[in-house]
Amino acid sequence: MSTQFPNGFLWGTATAAHQVEGGNTSSDLWLMEMMKDSLFAEPSGDACDHYHLYPRDIAMLKQLGFGVYRFSIEWARIEPEEGFFSTAALDHYRRMIACCLAEGIVPMVTFHHFTAPLWFTRDGGWEDAKSVDRFARYCERAGKALGDLIAYTCTINESNIPIMVTMIREAIGIAGGGKREKALAEAARLCGGEAGRFAPYLSGNGHAATPNLIAAHRKSYEVLKPLVNGPVGVTLALNEFQAEEGGEELCKMADQAINGQFLESIKGDDFVGVQTYTRVRLGKGSVLPPPAGAEVTQMNYEFYPEALEATIRQAARISGCPVIVTENGIGTEDDTRRIAYTHRALDGVLRAIRDGIDVRGYIHWSMLDNYEWLEGYRPKFGLVEVDRETQQRKPKPSAYWLGGVAQRNGL
Repeated sequence: MSTQFPNGFLWGTATAAHQVEGGNTSSDLWLMEMMKDSLFAEPSGDACDHYHLYPRDIAMLKQLGFGVYRFSIEWARIEPEEGFFSTAALDHYRRMIACCLAEGIVPMVTFHHFTAPLWFTRDGGWEDAKSVDRFARYCERAGKALGDLIAYTCTINESNIPIMVTMIREAIGIAGGGKREKALAEAARLCGGEAGRFAPYLSGNGHAATPNLIAAHRKSYEVLKPLVNGPVGVTLALNEFQAEEGGEELCKMADQAINGQFLESIKGDDFVGVQTYTRVRLGKGSVLPPPAGAEVTQMNYEFYPEALEATIRQAARISGCPVIVTENGIGTEDDTRRIAYTHRALDGVLRAIRDGIDVRGYIHWSMLDNYEWLEGYRPKFGLVEVDRETQQRKPKPSAYWLGGVAQRNGL
């Protein structure tokens, strides 16, 4: 069987602004990272200083053989206070997108990747219905400033992850009144907010946020479509849900709440971004740990690259949209396992394509070893190592291997 991908297949890597730029001081998570008794292992700090070093990093991507760079623009920099839009921040991102084009790299821009302005999260975040219009207003302003240069647009990164995190918390029996609730209350106090309204994307109430996130994507899609210079879609965190004995009903419910309802809501979009790392096994009333003896990653989930093929098939079947794999990767110190994981994942992509599924690209997570949210800098997802003392970059063997796959357009 052929190991070649279709002509024009997109090959790239990805980052998110807060995880690589550094100094995102107007964001909600900066406050939470700096708090005493923070939920975060360490603060993001200078991160990889990508805010200043992006020309070097984009040139490196080109040299390695990649053709696409997926990155996010930071809402907290662009609108640090409600209604004030920073021309300087928009100009910065315009220079960044132009740098991609000058290097022959296709820019794929995400408008929201987990972090938000502190004012937004202080006032209810995505759990408040005002979030829909607030996000659309930001997208309109940024789209007018940047859209003529953008090749692919992702509105919201993993718009289903708040409900996923909430349901997993409920399934493993984490009760209220714990460290998370105390941290949210303290963050609200520190920023002068009302107790119970401070609602960050990753640690708020996913049930309350979900209808607003679905509506926000729909509205921002309509706002951005005439402003940007290419396809518009959303990215979803899609796990392959598998039921063990007694877990059939829970599996069906979780799959619909976390995957199904979001895929149904995007029918007619230009593409769906599939972001998959592993499978989730469900037993009677609970999320099951990885099987005994299974290899696990630095994130403590199962090494299971075959999940990507399953979620590609599900995404295409339910949404009817063309698929771009906008994230896939592994947190590991052993780069040989990164290559093995990615090879097996790409085997699954090829099988889906051979069966007639319209898969248009593969964007690896991540370009750089970066800030992995609650886990800090410990997990290593990058194709490129970063010395955070000197900010020197060193491509790993996996970067050269995957760059070669991209140049050949085949395994």
